[in-house]
Amino acid sequence: MGDTGLTLTTVNLSAPDPVVLARFYQQLLGWEITEEEPEWVLMRNPAGGVGLAFQSEATYTPPAWPARPGGQQMMAHLEIRVDDLERAAAHAVACGATRADHQPQEDVLVHLDPAGHPFCLYLG
Repeated sequence: MGDTGLTLTTVNLSAPDPVVLARFYQQLLGWEITEEEPEWVLMRNPAGGVGLAFQSEATYTPPAWPARPGGQQMMAHLEIRVDDLERAAAHAVACGATRADHQPQEDVLVHLDPAGHPFCLYLG
């Protein structure tokens, strides 16, 4: 398709408290927070690539997992490649994640972050 001149740099997640959510992902991923304000926090991937940002949303409603009629729909989720699925899952829970009740695949473990966003740990 050719060079468009566009580069995706950041995925932004809404949360009732972006600082709390950023601290969770900082501990989970081992990334450093590069900018922090009460309403917005930025983390850059130290290996390059797409970073994560967290913004305050006063009317935030966590998505339903799994999706159900009438529930808040999930707009996106993070896919996190791991070397050891059970060890990574234990780390995620120690950081403050909750293992989702519904697990649709054997080689993927779905967790919910402290704001309720689903994320998947998978063997890669």
